[in-house]
Amino acid sequence: MIPEFDRLNDTEIELVLKAPILVCILIAGADGDIDRKEVKKAISIAQTQKKTKSVLSGYFKEMAQDFEDKIKILIQSYPHDAAQRTPQVVEELSRLNELWGKLDKNFASNFYEMLKELGQKIATSSGGLWGMKTVGSEEAQYLDLPMITDPAKK
Repeated sequence: MIPEFDRLNDTEIELVLKAPILVCILIAGADGDIDRKEVKKAISIAQTQKKTKSVLSGYFKEMAQDFEDKIKILIQSYPHDAAQRTPQVVEELSRLNELWGKLDKNFASNFYEMLKELGQKIATSSGGLWGMKTVGSEEAQYLDLPMITDPAKK
């Protein structure tokens, strides 16, 4: 168990653990299609992050277990149509705001920044002219994760 999760209940822990996958689904699926390149990028990032030494290293070790299976299962559990899927994912991500007060401030700030960086990397992993790392307008509107309040500003 991750020490930062001591004050969270099981539902809240589940939300924090699946938040990176939700960001991937939101950004990758904003244009209506969750591209294989975007999913592979998310998997690659999860595998890389679990090896880093940071405030989030314990979190990444836990979250990255079976990440590929988790992301595929979660993608299947949401509607295929972006117009139906996006509001559900946005609503789930917005529930993170309720947890900031229960998490260590340093952990929460690093976690929030990691989610934003992940969104940026997912958005630039596919698309553009000959795949030249451009961000589509659909993805751009969610890049700053407007549904999540920066815990450092709380």
